[in-house]
Amino acid sequence: MAKETPRAARSRRHTRVRAKVSGTQSRPRLSVFRGLKHIYAQVIDDSRGNTLASASTIDAEIKAELDGKKKTARAELVGSLLAKRALGLGIKQVVFDRGGYKYHGRVKALAEAARRGGLRF
Repeated sequence: MAKETPRAARSRRHTRVRAKVSGTQSRPRLSVFRGLKHIYAQVIDDSRGNTLASASTIDAEIKAELDGKKKTARAELVGSLLAKRALGLGIKQVVFDRGGYKYHGRVKALAEAARRGGLRF
């Protein structure tokens, strides 16, 4: 039997997480995608299928601040920007969807920055 690839393992974990985690209008889902260069985060209302707020390392608003920073520090900036945008829309509570990634490194940095920014998980 062939060994499972890391991408397939993440996909399987993500499917397992999404079976339990769903965003509602009162408590939307904060979803994270971690690429090799960039990190993306969205606040999603799954009942309607709408993205309410989003932030990423390719956002023009924080592009200048990212120069010379490590990926973890960039993830923190994305988390705080997303929290600011979500609070601007009146969203205070979210349910966290780590996307099948371990709660470690960039994913953890983004989540903790969003918490410091005022979001409650």
